[in-house]
Amino acid sequence: MSRRAAALVVAGLVALSLNLRPAAVSIAPVLDDVRGSLGMGTATAGLLTTLPVLCFAGFGYIAPWCGRTFGVHRVMLASLLVTAGGLMLRAEAGSSAVLLAASIPALAGTATANVLIPSLVKRHFPSRIGAMTAAYTTALAIGLTAASVLTVPVADATGSWRGGLATWAVVALLAAIPWLALARKEVRPPPLAGASAIKTLALRRSPLAVAMTLFFGLQSLQAYAVFGWLPQIFRDAGFSATTAGLLLGVTTATSIPISLVLPGLTARGRHQPAIIAGLCASYVVGYLGLILDARASPWLWALSIGIGTGIFPLALTLIALRARTSEGTAALSGFAQSIGYLLAGVGPLMMGVLYGVTGGWTVPLVVLLVLVIPQGVSGLVVSRERFVEDELDASVARAP
Repeated sequence: MSRRAAALVVAGLVALSLNLRPAAVSIAPVLDDVRGSLGMGTATAGLLTTLPVLCFAGFGYIAPWCGRTFGVHRVMLASLLVTAGGLMLRAEAGSSAVLLAASIPALAGTATANVLIPSLVKRHFPSRIGAMTAAYTTALAIGLTAASVLTVPVADATGSWRGGLATWAVVALLAAIPWLALARKEVRPPPLAGASAIKTLALRRSPLAVAMTLFFGLQSLQAYAVFGWLPQIFRDAGFSATTAGLLLGVTTATSIPISLVLPGLTARGRHQPAIIAGLCASYVVGYLGLILDARASPWLWALSIGIGTGIFPLALTLIALRARTSEGTAALSGFAQSIGYLLAGVGPLMMGVLYGVTGGWTVPLVVLLVLVIPQGVSGLVVSRERFVEDELDASVARAP
C-alpha cells in the first residue's frame, strides 16, 4: 500500500472512530429534557439506555458477513451515512416511539463499523496493530468525551435538546468524506488456502473466544451502565445537570490518554495481567466512593471509573492479537462483540430496574462492584498468548 493510500485509510479510521459513540452516549446528558418533552416514562428511558448494546449485539453479529459480501470500505461508508440519517431523524422525533425507532439505524451503523475496524487494522497495518489501535481508540474516546460534554452546551445554545443531538449527525456526514474515496478501492477478506470464511458461530467451540466474549461483555456492561446512568447518579446526589455532564466528561476524557498508551503496551505483551488488575481495581475505588459518599470527592470517583473504562482499548487490542489473520480477527470481533454486547445490555437495564425498585443507587452500584471480579478473571485468561484459529477444527470452522 502506498504512503498516500495508507494516509487516507488512517484519516478514514480516525474520522469514523470519532463517530462510534455519540449515537450511544449523547442522549444521556439531555435525558431529563427528552423525557419531559416527549412524556417518556422510566421504563422507556431504561430501554433507550439499553438500546445501544442491543443494536451492537444484533448488527455486530452480521458485520463480518457484510464485510465479506459488500466489501469493508463500502460497509464503513454506508455505516456513517445510515448513522447520520438516524441521528437526524432522532433529533426531529415528536414522540418516544419515533425517537426509539430512529435510534436503531443510528446505532446500527456504528455497531457494524465497530466490529469491522479491528480486522481492517489487521489487514492494512499487520505490523502496527498497537499504534493503529491506539489511534482509533483515542479518536473513539475523544468522540465519546465530546458527545458527553458538548451535547448540553450545544442544546443550551440552540434552545433545545434537539439541536444538541442533531450536531452529531453533521459530524457523521463529514466523517464519510474520506470513505467516499476509499469505497472505490474495495477490500474483502480473502479466504485462506482456498477455504471459505470462518463461521462466526463456530467460535463457540473455542475456549479463547468464549473467554474473550465474557471479558468484552463484562467490560462493556460496566461502561454502558456508567455512560447511561452516571450523570443521573450525580444529579441525584445534588449536582446540577451541567456539573453532572462535566463529571461524565471527566470519566470519558480519562480514557483518551489511556487509549494512546495502552494498546502499544498490550501489543508488546508487557505486563498484561498487571494492567488488567490495576484497571479493575480502579473501578472498585470509584464505585466504593459513589456508594459511601458521592459528594465527598466526585471528581476522584469520576476519574477512577474513567481509568477503569480503559479496559476497552485493551480488549480491542487483544482481539486483534488473538487471531492470526484479518479473517480470524473479523470472526473473533464479531463473535465477542455481538454476544458480549448482549451481556452488556443487562447493565443499563439492570441499573434502571434496581434504581426503580430500591429508590437509590447503592444496590445497583454494589452489583457493578461484584461484577468486576469475573471481568478481571476472564481478562487474565485472554491475556495468555494463543490464537483462535488454532482452537478450531477445520471441518467445523469453515463454511461449506
